[in-house]
Amino acid sequence: MVMNQMMQFVRQISGRLTSNSYTSLDPQQIAYIRSLQREIKKNDVLNIPFEELKVVVFDIETTGFYPYKGDRMLTIGAVKMRGDQILAEDTFYSAIYSDEGPSKEIEKLTGITKAELLAAPPIQNVLKEFYQFVKSDTLVAHHSSHEKQFMKHANWLALKTDFQNRIIDTSFLTKIIEPELKLFTLDEYCDHFGIFNQQRHHALHDAIATANLWSEGIRGVKQLGYSHLNDVYTHIAKIR
Repeated sequence: MVMNQMMQFVRQISGRLTSNSYTSLDPQQIAYIRSLQREIKKNDVLNIPFEELKVVVFDIETTGFYPYKGDRMLTIGAVKMRGDQILAEDTFYSAIYSDEGPSKEIEKLTGITKAELLAAPPIQNVLKEFYQFVKSDTLVAHHSSHEKQFMKHANWLALKTDFQNRIIDTSFLTKIIEPELKLFTLDEYCDHFGIFNQQRHHALHDAIATANLWSEGIRGVKQLGYSHLNDVYTHIAKIR
């Protein structure tokens, strides 16, 4: 009986790994991703003045919170920034192919349908296009640990490469400008800073709202006298 339960568990795991096209590999795509990763290692952003700092703010919608337990990415959205300026015309958005539709709860929350996922490109194509959009820029996200664990998981399963992009959380700056602020969700931060979000739980619109939050952080730390990310890291190291 124990052996039967183990075999059933293995089958379930195998199904999770293959159900959303994570296992198809394209050598050209992998080579391209690795060339970008080499560029990232050369790009030292810590001493770039804030007004010149280029970042890509991104957001993903997922089926849940645990990629290593079978949850998967559904969509990814991103917008480019330079300093505190949002480059509104420079955006990225894609759904990700899956033969499984989202749960009714997720579909209601996000508006993402099975038809949209069936018509979408596979994960390895989406990742390649996303990294081509990002190039060697630093990534920014709200609650970045969520994005990071999904990107690490997807990179390894779809491309057999490690996720090496630097991701900075929005709280990296908001904790400096308002250290007593006890907020958590993107909605709470948007309400606090008066940021309008056109469509919550849509990856691109959430990315744009997050970009506005990052913009508030950039302006705030510059007013406090910080010139670049290294200044902020130095300050954090001193107060720990």
